[in-house]
Amino acid sequence: MILSVYGRFFKIYLYTALAPIPLSTFAGEPSQQVGRSFLKSFCAVCLEGAVIILACVIFSQFASSPPVVDVNAQAVNQVWSYVGELVFNMLVLVGTVKMSDRVIREMMGL
Repeated sequence: MILSVYGRFFKIYLYTALAPIPLSTFAGEPSQQVGRSFLKSFCAVCLEGAVIILACVIFSQFASSPPVVDVNAQAVNQVWSYVGELVFNMLVLVGTVKMSDRVIREMMGL
């Protein structure tokens, strides 16, 4: 997951660094479509980063809240309940990070 997050933010950095090249296509009438498609894809990449940040913030809030454990249950059941809740929260975070590109592409119609 860390590799996916670093990869997405590296993609944002590359889009920003290379932005002058596709934006220069707005100067000519026949090549304006290249600039428009670049702006759409740049917005999509930036929104992917926003979704990843939002997912991390939500996960940190879930992780900081105390787990719901039945105090009347056996110790083994309490531990498994805690581990299950933690694994579920981690799977939600990983799933959100991994599918952020697909969700944003669908939202923007790309």
